[in-house]
Amino acid sequence: MQKESRVTVKLPRPLFRRIQQVIEGTGFSSATDFIVFVMRDLMGEVETSPKEEFSPDELNAIKQKLKNLGYL
Repeated sequence: MQKESRVTVKLPRPLFRRIQQVIEGTGFSSATDFIVFVMRDLMGEVETSPKEEFSPDELNAIKQKLKNLGYL
């Protein structure tokens, strides 16, 4: 069985540095481990949610997550 391959995702360097600071003293051994964890968590939420429009509260929560990640 072939090992699943990985891809490279480019992040802004300031965001990467913030992630490194956030994971200091946690169980994450690298920024990559943390990013994979967060993305799996977000994808799990997307995959288990019903295919409906977002409520205003949900939209605000998504915007806040994107802002915290440095995208807004």
